[in-house]
Amino acid sequence: MTDLSALTPGTWTVDPAHSTVGFVARHLMITKVRGRFTDFSGSLDIATDPLQSHVEATVNLASVDTGDAGRDAHLRNADFFDLDGGGSPTMTFVSTGIKEDDGEYVLFGDLTVNGVTRQVEFALEFEGVNGDPWGGTRVAFSAETEINRKDFGLEWNVALETGGVLVSDKVKVQLDIQAVKA
Repeated sequence: MTDLSALTPGTWTVDPAHSTVGFVARHLMITKVRGRFTDFSGSLDIATDPLQSHVEATVNLASVDTGDAGRDAHLRNADFFDLDGGGSPTMTFVSTGIKEDDGEYVLFGDLTVNGVTRQVEFALEFEGVNGDPWGGTRVAFSAETEINRKDFGLEWNVALETGGVLVSDKVKVQLDIQAVKA
């Protein structure tokens, strides 16, 4: 893990061309299905004390991409995000704190999906800072958490004859974020 003291205070804007907002869920209890969102934005306000920094992000749920158009359409319909029936078109994250514990970082914040807000904890890894060929400065982070989709009102499922369910309740959220200093 890189030391956060390398961060320069200020506002940093997420670069979606060099970032990924992804997720992993189990299908049929045996397969991991991966997906991502292709339309998102965010900002990092890095404080002089990096542990006092603030993060905000917004994800357009209609941009879900699992590599299967039928599955993506199902995720957008009333069984999940309900984008045509009045469901919230975005997922948002607003940080509430950062903690260091023996060189490991945890990012705390409020995640809102489907109009429901829950506090989540991301295991956060600072990947480093580097200049880019255009005279800018970039920073990178990776982060991961696991949520229960039912906590956000995403209840749809099908029981399997062999036991278990079609779609896991637990979903891993995986972020690889690059941001450029404003």
